[in-house]
Amino acid sequence: MANRVYNEENRQYVIGGAVVLLVVIFIARLFYLQVLDNDYKAWADSNAFLKKTLYPSRGMLYDRNGKLLVYNQPAYDVMLIMREIQPFDTTDLCDILGITKAQFIKRMGDIKNRKLNPGYSSYVPQVFMNQLSAQEYGVLQEKLYKFPGFYIQNRTIRQYQYPYAAHVLGNIGEVNQRDIQKDPYYVQGDYSGRTGVEKFYEEILRGEKGVEILLRDAHGRIKGRYEEGKHDVVPQSGKNLTLAIDMDLQAYGEKLMQNKLGGIVVIEPETGEILAMVSAPTFDPSMLVGRMRGKNHQLLEKDPNKPLFDRPIMAYYPPGSTFKPVQGLVFLQEGIISPQTMYTCYHGYPLRGGKPACHGHASPLNLVSALATSCNAYFCWGLHDMLDSRKRYPSIQEAFEVWKNHVVSMGYGYKLGIDLPGEKRGYIPNSQVYDKIYRKRWNSSTIISTAIGQGEITSTPLQIANLAATIANRGHFYTPHVVKKIEDMPLDTLYTKKRKTSIDSHYYDYIVEGMAQAVSGGTCRGTYMPDIEVCGKTGTAENPHGKDHSIFMGFAPKDNPRIAVAVFIENAGFGATYAVPIAKLMFEKYLRGEIPEASKVTEEFIVNSVIMPGNAL
Repeated sequence: MANRVYNEENRQYVIGGAVVLLVVIFIARLFYLQVLDNDYKAWADSNAFLKKTLYPSRGMLYDRNGKLLVYNQPAYDVMLIMREIQPFDTTDLCDILGITKAQFIKRMGDIKNRKLNPGYSSYVPQVFMNQLSAQEYGVLQEKLYKFPGFYIQNRTIRQYQYPYAAHVLGNIGEVNQRDIQKDPYYVQGDYSGRTGVEKFYEEILRGEKGVEILLRDAHGRIKGRYEEGKHDVVPQSGKNLTLAIDMDLQAYGEKLMQNKLGGIVVIEPETGEILAMVSAPTFDPSMLVGRMRGKNHQLLEKDPNKPLFDRPIMAYYPPGSTFKPVQGLVFLQEGIISPQTMYTCYHGYPLRGGKPACHGHASPLNLVSALATSCNAYFCWGLHDMLDSRKRYPSIQEAFEVWKNHVVSMGYGYKLGIDLPGEKRGYIPNSQVYDKIYRKRWNSSTIISTAIGQGEITSTPLQIANLAATIANRGHFYTPHVVKKIEDMPLDTLYTKKRKTSIDSHYYDYIVEGMAQAVSGGTCRGTYMPDIEVCGKTGTAENPHGKDHSIFMGFAPKDNPRIAVAVFIENAGFGATYAVPIAKLMFEKYLRGEIPEASKVTEEFIVNSVIMPGNAL
């Protein structure tokens, strides 16, 4: 009797537990279907509504003089909702869209492939074909009723007013899965900035999407706006940007650099605004717009001269003799030399048997004369007296770190922070590098190439131009930037805050004088203008792979400077041969507004010069 009562009680517990378990499973399933399962929610929503994304107008780009550079034009994407597709004439659709049936089948398969399209749902709109032209759109719109499940999504694509400044302006392209995972703003088929200003200022340019909610009937047909648009969201247009670029100057720089490898950077010293940034070779930015974007991008990628490579901020070269003003400033600041200090030069550096070699000029000479004549030996002597003497520093390592820190304060060795993606830092070694290479047995003679901007030192053309702006300002600079103004927003303080170097400002007067004399009677005579006092410094950077690189950096006028320029031409030989005349033409174009008749012969020579791999100079 007791056993029977016990078994009945156990049976009650088992039945009760089973009921509770079923209830829990039922509730959990309901929770999953209604809250967690996106497909179920999408199915429920799609039965009643069609949520149509309204894309905002992307912000437009203007140059510093108000010229419209980049704007929007309408484009149309063919969208589909897979579960709503009914049998239709696929040949007719393919003919309208200009594709083959095989391409149609492949695209449909790609949409359903969750590896290629992880966000796929048969209830959610998918992109079938993007960026139809207005003509293609018109033809499809007339026959769209024949293709149930397909509809057209209005978008915009970029249009370029000028075929210049491709690297600065950048381009937009379709987002990938990494973009979507990183930023929930994007969905499959969206576009974002991929390079240049378009990428750096993406969040400002893109605006905010809107949504239009359309009501369906029981057969899925659109019956109008849900509650008269009460729940619609209006898209917010992106903000317009005014660039610091002077498009006339930019176009002229690209004309001078055609059939050459290298770059030109032009900075307004007073603000750090970049007036022109030329990378050569370049390309027409309109090549990367529309359905031909992918094909054209591949062609540019395969070009051995690398037109997609933004040389002014990505390429780093030995700065050569343009680095000598940096050395002079460090030596003055540390008391290694005074402006009157004289060093000897016997066609080269005596302590190394005339290596590095030097051209003929007066000897001995002081700092100003050394800059004017670009004497190699002078700066080798200075590095020797700073690193090898124990009067000021207890070790060569400490002396070199002091040297390095001064150099870094002038914008070398690290990214400057320009408002463009992809900037490289160049390279300034520290003492530990040499300790490792030479097992702590090294002195100034071991690394003497450093004295004249060779050896391990590398810099970008942007850093060289920034040095010219810093000298023009007598010891300070503003972080170089290509955007001058953002609509209804202030610029980042990085671009408006003055950055001072570690060198006392009065020492810059001697560097300025040396660079002025380099133009009036030294290595930069090719930039001389009778009515505008130019300050400059040439450079000839050794190139282990071929002919030396031709470099110039300078500014004008000497007092109250308005423009700082750096020119870098790969494989073009001495700085005075090509970089100097190009710089003079850029000075004249900006300061005079036109090229005077006296410079037309030089202009013709530069424009017609071909300095490319495989071409003789």
